[in-house]
Amino acid sequence: MGTTTSTAAQPATVKDGPGALPSRAARDGRRSGKRSMGVQNAAGWLFSMPFLVLFTVFMAFPILATLLMSFTDFGLRNVTRPWEANFIGFENYTELFGDEKFLRSLFNTAYFVVVGVPLTIAIGLVVAVLLNNGIDRARTFFRVGFYAPVVTTIVAVAVVWRFVLDPSDGLIAGLFSEVGLTAPDFLGSEALAMPSMIAMAVWRNVGTVMVLFIAGLQAIPTEVREAARLDGAGVWQEFRGITVPLLRPTLLYATVITTIGYLNVFEEPFVMTQGGPSDSTLTVSLNMYREGFNFFHMGYASAMAYVLFVVIMGITVLQLRLLKDNTK
Repeated sequence: MGTTTSTAAQPATVKDGPGALPSRAARDGRRSGKRSMGVQNAAGWLFSMPFLVLFTVFMAFPILATLLMSFTDFGLRNVTRPWEANFIGFENYTELFGDEKFLRSLFNTAYFVVVGVPLTIAIGLVVAVLLNNGIDRARTFFRVGFYAPVVTTIVAVAVVWRFVLDPSDGLIAGLFSEVGLTAPDFLGSEALAMPSMIAMAVWRNVGTVMVLFIAGLQAIPTEVREAARLDGAGVWQEFRGITVPLLRPTLLYATVITTIGYLNVFEEPFVMTQGGPSDSTLTVSLNMYREGFNFFHMGYASAMAYVLFVVIMGITVLQLRLLKDNTK
């Protein structure tokens, strides 16, 4: 008799490889990982929700509303009935560039920026270099002293500067009287009011630039300076050939934020001169405030705001292109 041998069924083996089916443990692990990622995403959105709500209500919605208002004749009568404002297209924008007061405020703002920004950057850089390398004693005291105006309220600053610039009893008037001269009326003169505003702004903002430059100076490797000194470089050569080139990223950032701040200048003329005398210190931001909240020409003021926004964006992009090329 022939014998037949039966082979028991063997379980299929799962081989590893690109074509192999994932095991149950692997599938469970993937599902668990997806659930974990979903929980993390939900938690992230939950924690972000307060910011998103505040940003939407107080930033995004007002920005969009202002843009829409700039194409209307929105005024005081439309505060309670905004849907009754008339759409007038680009009429506000075309009217702006025929408005002598707006053109004067645009010129004053440009004057403030062209003179104030280079002075702030230059003085901040000099002070930072001196406090980082040149002054050993009471260095912290000087740093705090230069930065104090940045965190001081504009009201306190205005009180100090009114005392300094007062033509009869001020500090400068006292110095003039010591040599037998009469001090000019700095804030009452059309020729001197804007330079006085610029001096005040530089005094207030040089501390911010100083802090930025000190951080940049401390990031420069000491080995580079030592190598330059070993090669016989003097103080000026080291500053021009090493310090300034390595500070260009910091210089870019400081210039951009200072320019943006000065293009939006409002507090100094609002508190000190109210735009006078004869609109010699009237800036775009102050003019915008007057049109919107004194005369309630809110559509016109919104158009002014967006013209300023375009100017700021254009100058910022130009600065980034010009200065960024030098940082490479």
